[in-house]
Parts: sequence; structure tokens; C-alpha cells
Amino acid sequence: MLGAAMDDSSRPLQEALADYRVACPDAVGLADEFEGFLRSAPTVFERAHTIGHFTGSAWLVSSDGARVLLTHHRKLNAWLQLGGHADGDADLARVALREAEEESGLRDLVVESAIFDIDRHRIPARRDEPEHWHYDVRYVVRATRGEAFVVGDESHALAWRAVRELVDDETVDESVRRMAAKWLMRG
Repeated sequence: MLGAAMDDSSRPLQEALADYRVACPDAVGLADEFEGFLRSAPTVFERAHTIGHFTGSAWLVSSDGARVLLTHHRKLNAWLQLGGHADGDADLARVALREAEEESGLRDLVVESAIFDIDRHRIPARRDEPEHWHYDVRYVVRATRGEAFVVGDESHALAWRAVRELVDDETVDESVRRMAAKWLMRG
């Protein structure tokens, strides 16, 4: 039975998390945590949900799948995947695609519907924003045409990086290394 806080717009994410549990049995506990958070309040897709909220991210790979586009995030000062706030949109694959387009300037991107990875991470307090959690749902997004990106306001830099090199690169976030390893396992 669905929790009282969950509405019909949340059902696809609940089903996607169930599918993710099957595809990634080592992440069952984290997927359960995400589902519990999904059920906790109707506002979990809004930034105004101050203890935390859902975000959508893109594992943006080149057309041949050998490289991934990373951002040197301006606020977090780290090399990460592209992504951002849901801002009320419960379709996190759509959020990931939108954020990939906005943050890279790339067009003709294609998003896979299945969840690729999930990650819960603490965002430090800033001027007008308290410390909170991001429940980040990550999707594979593929560049289908050009790879000439445009660096936006949210980034210090963007760079195409060889996925194979990221697995052991301790200068990038642990979750990026995990996604690189997961991507390589897909073959």
C-alpha cells in the first residue's frame, strides 16, 4: 500500500526504484531509504522541503560511450556529473535531461528511462540555505550529435573524461568513480 504522502505523480519513481533494487541488489538498503523518503511528504521534489529533496542527474556519455562529461561544480568545488533540483517535477529522468541540456549547451541528447545510480549526499549550509540532503537519482544520458559544450554559470569548467580513467581517479567524487565502474561493467 502506498503511503499517505505519495500521490500518483510519485508512483513512476517508486516503480523505478523497485526495478533498480532488482538490477542492483547491492543497493537495496539505499533504494529502501529513497522509497521511505519518497513516502515521507508530498513536497520531497521541492527545494522548500528543507531537510532534503530529490534531484536528477545525468551520466552524460559520448555517442561511443567511452567518455563522460563532468562539471567542475562552482558551489561544491568538485568534479561531478551534471544535474540539479527537481523543482516540483517528479519525473527525474526528465529533470536529468533538462539539467544536462542546460548545463552543457548540448542538444539532441537521449535519456534512458531506467535508473542508473542513486546517491544520498549532504549539502553544506550556505548563506540563506540550511544544510540538507540531496536524494540524487541518476540516469544515463547520451550525446547523439556534437560534443561541443558551453560552460554555464554553475560550473568552473566542463570536460569530457575517459570513463576508464575515472575508476581510479581519486580527484573525483567517490560516486563518480562508482558510476564509472558501473558503466564499464555494462560493457
